[in-house]
Amino acid sequence: MSKEQLCPCSDNCFLQKAMSAIGGKWKMPILCSLTSNGASRYNDILRNVRGISNTMLSKTLREMEADGLIRRTEYLEVPVRVEYELTERAEQLHPILLQLIQWQASEG
Repeated sequence: MSKEQLCPCSDNCFLQKAMSAIGGKWKMPILCSLTSNGASRYNDILRNVRGISNTMLSKTLREMEADGLIRRTEYLEVPVRVEYELTERAEQLHPILLQLIQWQASEG
């Protein structure tokens, strides 16, 4: 990995890309909801993430799907059932997020 890709000042910075993928007000609560509850339907996520609007949930789910963090599965039933679940890429974040929790908790 080149020094340029590690630098937060670079356009190619992997840290900036990672923070963009998980940053923002709603992405972490959605990740937590899906981690705790597994595959979930839209209304279940809406109920579990307090304060999020329909518009913002829809927008954030599309962004997270584009970033490869969640998988949207559409079941051809009547009515159509859609579920969202974490991808393997998102599950790889779990130990990193636990370390962040421990880091913050150690502040004392």
